[in-house]
Amino acid sequence: MNTEKQVPKYTPPVGRKMEMKFEINPRRLMIWGLILFLFLPSLITFLASAFGAVKELPLSTAIAEIKSGMVESVKVNGDELLLIYPKDASGQQLVGMSRKEEGSSFMEALQRAGVDESKVKIEVASQSMAKALWAAASIILPVVGVGILMMFLMRRQGGGADVFGIGKSRAKLFAKGKQSVKFSDVAGVDEAKKELEEVVDFLKNPKKYKDLGARTPKGVLLTGPSGVGKTLLARAVAGEAGAPFFSMAGSEFMEMLVGVGASRVRDLFDTAKKASPSIIFIDEIDAIGRTRGVGGGMGGHDEREQTLNQILVEMDGFTQSDNVIVVAATNRPDVLDPALVRPGRFDRRVNLDLPDIAGRKAIIDIHKKGKPFTPELRWERVAERTVGFSGADLENMLNESAILAARHGKKEIEMKDIEEAALKVEIGPEKKRLQTERERKMTAYHEAGHALVGHLLPGNDPVRRISIVSRGLALGFTLSRPKTDKYQTTQSELKDRIAMMLGGRAAEKIVYNELTAGASNDIENATRIARRMVVDFGMSDLGPVAMGQATEMNSWGFSTGDQVRVSDETQTKIDLEVRRLVDEGYLLAEKILKKNRKMLDKVVDKLMDIETLEQDEFEKLTGVPKATFEKDEKVSPS
Repeated sequence: MNTEKQVPKYTPPVGRKMEMKFEINPRRLMIWGLILFLFLPSLITFLASAFGAVKELPLSTAIAEIKSGMVESVKVNGDELLLIYPKDASGQQLVGMSRKEEGSSFMEALQRAGVDESKVKIEVASQSMAKALWAAASIILPVVGVGILMMFLMRRQGGGADVFGIGKSRAKLFAKGKQSVKFSDVAGVDEAKKELEEVVDFLKNPKKYKDLGARTPKGVLLTGPSGVGKTLLARAVAGEAGAPFFSMAGSEFMEMLVGVGASRVRDLFDTAKKASPSIIFIDEIDAIGRTRGVGGGMGGHDEREQTLNQILVEMDGFTQSDNVIVVAATNRPDVLDPALVRPGRFDRRVNLDLPDIAGRKAIIDIHKKGKPFTPELRWERVAERTVGFSGADLENMLNESAILAARHGKKEIEMKDIEEAALKVEIGPEKKRLQTERERKMTAYHEAGHALVGHLLPGNDPVRRISIVSRGLALGFTLSRPKTDKYQTTQSELKDRIAMMLGGRAAEKIVYNELTAGASNDIENATRIARRMVVDFGMSDLGPVAMGQATEMNSWGFSTGDQVRVSDETQTKIDLEVRRLVDEGYLLAEKILKKNRKMLDKVVDKLMDIETLEQDEFEKLTGVPKATFEKDEKVSPS
């Protein structure tokens, strides 16, 4: 069945003549005349050779035809030899052309071939200065003409970037009623949502604020890690605001031609001003808003910095942008230029964090709509299980759980589907690898070493799952998560975390007196934590002094390498402190595992049997509760 909509043909009104007006633009006529003049000689030569008026021959063939008497006359013109043939029956005269061989002249070649000059007329054309100049001009004029043409077009467009519309803004316009996302579709970021609700209210009810002398905010900067909902919030602003919403990514301003970015900024703001009150949204603004003079170009004249300078002028320059609010999003606020983030340009800086347990529940409530779940599914447990998940992670988890349930032919999504989807989002998909019994047992001891050290040290989170099933690049994993969201970390917790990370390596050494490459990621993470304790957190014998490294740039914007802020002697002390913390963590893990060897073997035997241990089974096998700093830890709202 054809469901295409039939478009009726247009019929002009009866009694009215259809008139078509052709307007001649003198400037366009002049441009096309210039192009035709520049390329006419080359065009005539091309057409002549294409239609056979001039036939090019090898020099040997040309000499052979001259000797045979087929040629009426010969004309030597510089490096070309023209052969004039007698007219045919139709009266058309053919012309042949041959090129000169390098290192010799045509006359010498003809004499060596024994051409009888009495039988054929040979004419040598004189090379005048005018012809030499014309030959040079035929090469130079087209190049100069194209340059003049481009300059003319640039001046006509009012800037070097607007040629053929390149400098026009590529912003997407969302008119009122065209955006379906509302604030009700955004959860887990209540503080940020409140800030943007006020921005929308500014545009809807400006009189309420002007009566109190309040000024409309120039800009709102949304910051936070990836997936927390920055772009979704901006789309909700477009859906709620009764004003035009112009959306553009930071990278869309950039182009190879210098001046394009600045031209697009001007065009975007000019368009927004004409439609004011309006909102401009720039996603990933760090692509153009990086601190000037540090990398990428030569001083302050590269394309990115010209684009940034134009944004600075438009937001708070001599030309005021009344009733135009700029909303920008980035997950790299640390690299933005100070002039861009100061009050007067971005008056509000809204930080979006990973959602807490209440926020995760609200996000899950939004994304679970339209999906059938089993009635006994406990959403509180899902929210507790997903500590550290962003809004995008939660949406992806629920979508993967629905795909997994459909794959197994289920009618409803169960808790084990959600658990499997959460592991897939967090660690990676399950992989079947063919391993020997010894490799499986080594993996089991490695993961049991992590779990046991983490369980017996109070500074670590409870172990939720241990598995020797391969996921992603790992042969096994130990999953530990806090009971509630944590916002602070102590020195004791970091030390215990280092010991837990090295528990796998310690178990391998104790049981097999052998080391494997599987601990490389554990060693890297343990070393990173130890170094941050020393240089950033001041948690070492060197004291509370910031001793990190910074990458400095020279005046041309090129990196000069890692320039340490400390002396070589202090750097040596830092390395020794990092080594001491890592060694202490390893020795602590080794001590715990040697003392609890029977418990370690028991966990390994169970893992070899069922491959995956949940928290309840693991704690039952150990026979001891999870070690904590306090027996009764109470959580109070801050």
